[in-house]
Amino acid sequence: MIVVAGEALIDLVPSPQTSLPPSPDGGSPAPIGPLPALLPRRGGGPYNTAVALGRLGSPAAFCSRVSTDAFGEALLDGLRTGGVDISLVQRGSEPTTLAVADISPDGSAGYGFYADGTADRLFALPPALPAAVRALSLGTCSLVLEPGASAYESLLRREAGRGVFTALDPNIRPGLIPDPDAYRARFRSWLADVALLKLSEEDALWLAGSGEGPGGAVGGGRDAVLAVAKEWLAAGPAAIVLTHGGDGLTVLTPGGGELTVPGERVTVVDTIGAGDTVNAALLHRLDAHDALSRTAVAALGTEDWHDILRFAARAAAVTCSRAGAEPPFAAEVAA
Repeated sequence: MIVVAGEALIDLVPSPQTSLPPSPDGGSPAPIGPLPALLPRRGGGPYNTAVALGRLGSPAAFCSRVSTDAFGEALLDGLRTGGVDISLVQRGSEPTTLAVADISPDGSAGYGFYADGTADRLFALPPALPAAVRALSLGTCSLVLEPGASAYESLLRREAGRGVFTALDPNIRPGLIPDPDAYRARFRSWLADVALLKLSEEDALWLAGSGEGPGGAVGGGRDAVLAVAKEWLAAGPAAIVLTHGGDGLTVLTPGGGELTVPGERVTVVDTIGAGDTVNAALLHRLDAHDALSRTAVAALGTEDWHDILRFAARAAAVTCSRAGAEPPFAAEVAA
């Protein structure tokens, strides 16, 4: 079983713009149309990863704290429908976190969060995970927002210490991080306990920087990303996977291993949930290669990684081809 730990929230996604209404005098349309409706969608990086694992056919469980409000019930329904075990979910009467999405013309998404006093922030460290757990995936807001962030960090360290394969996707949301340099230091402290680090180019540059903006003092570019990722690789991960948007994915392994595969061409509706789908696809395919351990990852060859990365690229492309975080089912990404 693969456990995904972290937040579950509701994305409020703008509906497509409607036609402008006619002007009061019956002439040309008025220059200002109605605001688009905000459509509620189930979301949260870890939540999307758990659902994607379930849809791909991996035995998966979700570990979080979910509200007892109507949104919380809808989130649990989504997990049940996806075949995800919810026995590790804690409940609370506090409201569900909301994320208002801003969709750019290229389909990329930015978010504003309403997370004060919400249920997922009060996550408490659970007892030892079931013996059947082979991997633990964490990331996004859950490792930022206290007091839950410290509980998730403790979960990461405890499970890594007992030999569980751990995966981390920082999935940086700068607006939620009041002290970027403190978070960067905390991130580096996790690396010894992380077997698989997956992150986007943009997140890598932000984490490497010393300033507030993306990249800080490091500067941009693919070479800068690869250089800093290789430094992190020396701190503990068995592999690092970098995503390059539509340009594909790169895996780095100790000893200088490096492989890049191209992205799958698709008409992008939006990119919501694409990175979360990559997380799930990597874990699912690693499991198919019987490689949910540091030793097994170290033994993977070029052909193995090519298969794993291409599978992840196909899965992400399907998610990008439809609105919201709607990861693919196994039949949609079959080779």
